[in-house]
Amino acid sequence: MKTVCTRISFLFLLFAFSLTSVSFSQSPQPFARVTGTLTDQAGAALGRVQITARLESPNPPADTTSLTASDGSYALSLSPGTYRIKFVRDAFTTREETLTVASSESRTLNVSLRIEPLSSSVIVTGEALPTSPQLTAAPTDAISRQVIDQRQSVSLPDLLGYSAGVAFGRTGTNGGTASLFLNGGNSNFTKVLIDGSPINPPGGAVDFSVLTTDGIDKVEIVRGAESAIYGSDAVSGVVQLFTHRGTTATPAFSIFSEGGGFSTVRGGGQFSGLMGRFDYASGLSYLQTDGQGPNNDFQNRTVFGNFGYSLTGTAQLRLSLRDNSSEAGIAGQTLYTPPSLYQRINQHLFTSNARLEFTTGPHWHHQLMGTEAFTRQHSDNPTQSFFIPGANSYCPQANPSAVASNYCDYTYDSPLQYNRAGFTAQSTYATNRLAATAGYQYEVENVENGSPYYTYQPHIRRNNQAGYLDFRYSPWARLTLDAGVRAEANDYFGTRVVPRAGGSYALRYGSGFWGDTRLRAFYGEGIKEPRFDQLEGTDPCDPGNPALKPESSKNWVAGVDQKIAADRIKVSAQYFYSRFYNIVSFGAGTPPMGLTCPYYYTYFNTDLAFARGVNFAAEGRATRWLFISGNFTYDDTKVVKSPNATDPALIPGNHLIRRPVNSGSITFMGTFRRFDAVFAGYFSGIRTDSDFLYLGYTRNPGYARFDLSTTYRLQRGLYIYARATNLFDKKYQDALGYPALGRDYRIGLRYQFNGRN
Repeated sequence: MKTVCTRISFLFLLFAFSLTSVSFSQSPQPFARVTGTLTDQAGAALGRVQITARLESPNPPADTTSLTASDGSYALSLSPGTYRIKFVRDAFTTREETLTVASSESRTLNVSLRIEPLSSSVIVTGEALPTSPQLTAAPTDAISRQVIDQRQSVSLPDLLGYSAGVAFGRTGTNGGTASLFLNGGNSNFTKVLIDGSPINPPGGAVDFSVLTTDGIDKVEIVRGAESAIYGSDAVSGVVQLFTHRGTTATPAFSIFSEGGGFSTVRGGGQFSGLMGRFDYASGLSYLQTDGQGPNNDFQNRTVFGNFGYSLTGTAQLRLSLRDNSSEAGIAGQTLYTPPSLYQRINQHLFTSNARLEFTTGPHWHHQLMGTEAFTRQHSDNPTQSFFIPGANSYCPQANPSAVASNYCDYTYDSPLQYNRAGFTAQSTYATNRLAATAGYQYEVENVENGSPYYTYQPHIRRNNQAGYLDFRYSPWARLTLDAGVRAEANDYFGTRVVPRAGGSYALRYGSGFWGDTRLRAFYGEGIKEPRFDQLEGTDPCDPGNPALKPESSKNWVAGVDQKIAADRIKVSAQYFYSRFYNIVSFGAGTPPMGLTCPYYYTYFNTDLAFARGVNFAAEGRATRWLFISGNFTYDDTKVVKSPNATDPALIPGNHLIRRPVNSGSITFMGTFRRFDAVFAGYFSGIRTDSDFLYLGYTRNPGYARFDLSTTYRLQRGLYIYARATNLFDKKYQDALGYPALGRDYRIGLRYQFNGRN
């Protein structure tokens, strides 16, 4: 009986198992399979892309994650449903896709990631197509928002002054004209852009005193003549500012307020986020200070906005806007003259940039961009502050409260408005090894002169256009070659052709004490159109010269980058040589037949000069909490020819004015738990300069200045911070006669929420 029961039980279990097996074999598999390949804009495979798939449901299960292989491939097994799939990798813009899958379905999802222009590991300015810093031929620097926050830099000169090859000449404290000299070039030899829009007054230099770091997420510096890509003004290099973009689904915001020495108050805020395909960012700030001494007050207001919309995964619209305005008192050269009590300057700079970027197929990338920059400057001195006594004085007392002096405080009223608007169309064919770019640019420049003191026409317009080609080729993995050429057609000087060429070579890959070694070499030519007043003077005894040639340069750069101690230390060195031709000078001339003038002055292409030197830079992590960086610049500039020199500082054989032969900086950045601190020092050697008052001063002494900034996190998102610039109250001048700001301290509070995805 027991045997029969056992057999019946066995047969029953066998039957049940058979039914279950048939049932399982006939039911569908519950998982769907999603596969694909990740590539960059050039079609190259992207490995180590983080992939996250999240099921859209009230109570979603844990995310499904994966990494792409070295060939860019990936595979996901997903339960049926609708998923938001996110693709993330450093230096690339995060991409999200929505995908609905059914049971047992097999889907292919290939994705191309765009390079993230705000990443510190991407250079946008140095090439026609964004690339990594290692592959650029010309030396480049990228300053991230993290560094800006750590340094607590408010003005662009205080931030950029710690970069190799950069020197500033500032005529005073806050609000004084701040002129940038890059690798020994003149102050109007550097092209400056905000989100791709050039802001130089036509043929002129950017006054950095009006520009702040508010809303700026990255600054790029390119050292080398880049007129082949950027046209006029890029004679010594390019500086570009990139404004903040929204990246989080839950909005991010920050607000701050601070106060300190010289009756300074500053405050502002920023708001940004991401809504589906639309990203947005906007902010504002305000600064007011009384400054040191009479008529030294300064106000600055900044408003910005950056908005983008992804039409598709490969097409994006973007609009960026920025408005800077300032008002400042101009006390003058108070070390040599009495202060000017009524002289003022108002500046207003507005920039806008609208662009469409899209692809057609796996290799073609296109960009259409419209730019506009509007600059309004109003400088005036309605009332005399000092005069020259004497019966035959050409500067009699016109104000009862004016004081006697050896110098004259002239009254004047000078309103000027500049506008430059342009359109650029560019297409790039990119593969794994080759990127070929062709572009066309059209620009209109206008100036409105409302001043009776300036002797050029009340309105002048200049139309310029250009075509350019740029190539990047990697014949093998270690070597990248660049070559480009531009034909610039200017309304005044006609057509000029400027080339660029260079390469970057990985001499050695290593992971021990001696790490990677990379060599780079670059050659470029630069051009700069003359200013409107140099061309269009209407005073018959002080005319402009419409036959002026463009100022130009030939620039060579060679350098090496070396990583040491398992990449904990990085050292770089670059040698540069620039020759500057057809520099515009102002001097006495011969008046035309029949013209009687007590004097006759105009502009000429006469001067020649050169700049040669070396930039050294090093950075490294000394301990887990301490990071040290520093640089040194040797800049041997020289005036070769200057037949119209009226000042002893400008005669041949001298160094070019306001460019120190030796300069450098060192920075210590420490982070310990909730506390951050930055101690930074900058030194400048002796520089050639001029008082321009005929006192005979032609040498500006060197100096060393130190800054300290600290931040402490009180609780999540809430910070208290303090900084002191010119910590040891050093007395110095960036320009002869104009005392620099003494010790300036500030303390503030900031609340910051970084948003969430």
